[in-house]
Amino acid sequence: MITHPLAGVYVAAVTPLKEDYSPDLEAIPRLLKFYAERDCHGALLLGTTGEGPSFSPEERKDIWGAATKIREEHPEFRLMAGTGSPSLEETAAYNKLAFELGFDAVVTLPPFYFRTASEDGLFTWFSQIINRSVPGDGWLLGYHFPKVSGVPLSASLLKRLRDAYPEQFGGLKDSSGELAHAKTMVDELEDRLVLVGNDSLMTENLAYGGSGCITALANLVSPDLRQIWDTFALGEPDAEAQQRVDSARELLNPLTPFAASLKGLLPKLTSLPQWAVKPPLMPFAEEALEEAAQSFKELLPYFND
Repeated sequence: MITHPLAGVYVAAVTPLKEDYSPDLEAIPRLLKFYAERDCHGALLLGTTGEGPSFSPEERKDIWGAATKIREEHPEFRLMAGTGSPSLEETAAYNKLAFELGFDAVVTLPPFYFRTASEDGLFTWFSQIINRSVPGDGWLLGYHFPKVSGVPLSASLLKRLRDAYPEQFGGLKDSSGELAHAKTMVDELEDRLVLVGNDSLMTENLAYGGSGCITALANLVSPDLRQIWDTFALGEPDAEAQQRVDSARELLNPLTPFAASLKGLLPKLTSLPQWAVKPPLMPFAEEALEEAAQSFKELLPYFND
């Protein structure tokens, strides 16, 4: 189990939006408080579940700025910013902004438009990003999500970044969904973070020396994910909690995109309000949400308190 300072359980946060698709800035600290009080170590803002690529630079600034208010009540709550675009300059600007606001790390997509870029090209791109925008006390994590970005981050590329930037390259958010891939990354990156994006891999990732997770489903099952984390640290991983997480993942898997389904499920399961999704995403079908919400209530005891 890696003892990196940012290891832990992270939620891929949804982004509260008003009906006109503008960010609901007052709701963001309330949402993060909900996550903090449901045992998350921190949150990723404007990742895939947060609809990150849908927002302008000014909207990102406002959203990230609102998120920092969580530290007035929960000063130890960690913040990560989802960044990355095909533009080197734009990505560097996003990273600089996030660190200036006090974020702990950025989770950076590769330049996703250029799907045939060479490893040398990607290394040069990430090197420029780190040199221009990641301070000595900040961390950049690569975001490996080839199903969406179309640009995989190879083990050899990540090792080169680790060796070239030992103080700034923090590791990987691995959204491949494959245990074998996560294990390879743990082996190759040694003391760097490998945070899985699939909750069903949580216990096994920790057993292989991984660092935790950043997941969409943590919006709903973070108490169980934290239970797995805490009991694993004590040498007695909670298999029942992992089984609940696995079953919850099976319930959520058909409800894609998760940004839309989670925004529909949260008000049915918690006191959080209904928030809009930003086009091209559309609200999820009400009938499917009602059925899923009932299944989650039957499965997860903390929705019946």
